[in-house]
Amino acid sequence: MGNSILGIGISGLNSAQSNLLTAGHNITNVDTPGYNRQKVIQSANTPQSTSGGYIGSGVHVSTIQRVYNQFLVSQSLQAQTKSSQLDSYFSEIAQINNLLGDSSAGLSPALQSFFSSVQDVATNPASVPSRQALLSNSQALVTRLQVMDQRLSESREGINAQIETGIGEINAIAQQIAELNYNITLSEAQAGGHPANDLLDQREALTTQLGKLVNTSVIRQNDGTFNVFIGTGQPLVVGSQTMTLKAVSSPEDPAKITVGFTSGNNTVLIPEKQLQDGGSLGGLLAFRSKTLDSAQNALGRLAIGLAQNFNDQHNLGQDLNGNLGGNFFTVPSPKVISVLGNNPASNITTSMSDINALTTSDYKFTFDGTNYTLTRLSDNTSNSTVALPSGATPLTLDGIRISGAVINANESFIIQPTRNGAKNIAVAITETAKIAAAAPIRTTEALTNTGSGTISAGSVNPLPVDPDLQQLVTITFHSPLDGQFDVTGGGAGLPALNQVFTQGADISFHGFTVQINGNPAAGDIFTIGPNNNGNSDNRNALLLGGLQTKNLLIGSTATFQSTYAQLVSEIGNKTRELEVTSKAQKNLLAQTNQSLQSLSGVNLDEEAANLLRYQQAYQASSKIIEISSKLFDSLINMR
Repeated sequence: MGNSILGIGISGLNSAQSNLLTAGHNITNVDTPGYNRQKVIQSANTPQSTSGGYIGSGVHVSTIQRVYNQFLVSQSLQAQTKSSQLDSYFSEIAQINNLLGDSSAGLSPALQSFFSSVQDVATNPASVPSRQALLSNSQALVTRLQVMDQRLSESREGINAQIETGIGEINAIAQQIAELNYNITLSEAQAGGHPANDLLDQREALTTQLGKLVNTSVIRQNDGTFNVFIGTGQPLVVGSQTMTLKAVSSPEDPAKITVGFTSGNNTVLIPEKQLQDGGSLGGLLAFRSKTLDSAQNALGRLAIGLAQNFNDQHNLGQDLNGNLGGNFFTVPSPKVISVLGNNPASNITTSMSDINALTTSDYKFTFDGTNYTLTRLSDNTSNSTVALPSGATPLTLDGIRISGAVINANESFIIQPTRNGAKNIAVAITETAKIAAAAPIRTTEALTNTGSGTISAGSVNPLPVDPDLQQLVTITFHSPLDGQFDVTGGGAGLPALNQVFTQGADISFHGFTVQINGNPAAGDIFTIGPNNNGNSDNRNALLLGGLQTKNLLIGSTATFQSTYAQLVSEIGNKTRELEVTSKAQKNLLAQTNQSLQSLSGVNLDEEAANLLRYQQAYQASSKIIEISSKLFDSLINMR
């Protein structure tokens, strides 16, 4: 229609109609998640040149544009993925914190009750009720450890289930993004390059959902598609193609579900560290590797340390039957996992050489064809040898001992020294008479002694127990007195003649140690023998009770209670840290989304005002068309 008044009116009418439709579209999508406000971009038509100058020819709609800021969207995505990661981590660790820190259901009350019952036995060593109370409290302590370990194991199983669910959601979202990539490219091509705004919004919303699950980054391509990467650069969506993630059992620990992706007929594992920095999946993986593993190992270390140290002292005592004490607790063994791909016949011989040196780390044992290497996985510290199978000195690290291996080159084993400590600890005795409260030796002084010498009650040397411990030993001072004495009796190494006497010095034979003070006279006799009828003897019970306050764990720097308190403190501090950082991240996310909403969100007041303005524009353009019609009629009616 050129630059006729009718054409100008029609162009204005079309433009006003587009604005009305767009404003209406904005209003109806005010509550649509991820919707970005749209606006009409208008341009003046090319004017017509005349001798009197350029005369305008109306308006046209250039495109419908989203009100969109790529920088704010990227910022919101990163804030969202970090917030989800912190929320997920905090949600999991808060449960562990409540379990360990409970003043009534935690371990501290059970430990205190156990050692209180040991003290009761020391007070009344012959009392059957006191001994029965000790066995009952021992079982209660063991049960408490097992229940707490079970709760931690349930948390581990829950994480596995959440990982599997999360991977399914990630795959579904990735497929939808890939389909939208294809549809956006097709739609924009059909529309002459105009943006498919609603499809773009849907893709942005899906990307935000993906960011809640896993650390997500987006690279926009020139053709309008998104390439989506997760973690530290693992491609997930490239154009209309997707990489399918898969939940798989870790080859190093079948009880742990990890993340891989399918490549042809193979599944390639994604290192967990690459996925821990964002999304709920990252929070779960970070919690498991940084908190749950070490917490369960720490609880197991406490159980093993308690069992072994108590056993060691109990073995040095004597029970009501007159026998040396046996193991009071069952000490769990290290858990050894043969890595997937090993020869089924491959195996290693593992034990714990020093309970007090145990850490909360797991370990990896490898053989490269020349060297056998034991590595602490928490910091990759290692120890190596080239002669392990030949009976040479065992390979040790942090109280872990490898004394033999049947292993092929490039095979490996995972060793979890304390993982099952709290799970597998048990009370080894059920009879009250087998509680070794007494010492197995008794010292006496001959009634005929004339000097002022006195002999101590004696103590049993640390394990191993000497097989001649309870052989009768006699100490006789020379006559005339020359400062020496003879030691006679049964067992290896006796008699020992002409021993030099030093007042108060240790005298050790057959695995016991005594001291003689004062001034023995010539011919004075002292004896050390079995503690027959020692039912009321409490010497070993006192030593067992004293274990409560001894630094026996973490390199002999912590008691049982302080070791547990350290675990509770570490979990509590981390929980508080995550609570604070999670709240701060939520505030940052809210501020970012508020900025994004103020720019791209729909304001109903603004859109209502626009409707009135565009209505008036529509009516005005209609008036132009009406006038042009009347003018045309006037021309027709001229005679």
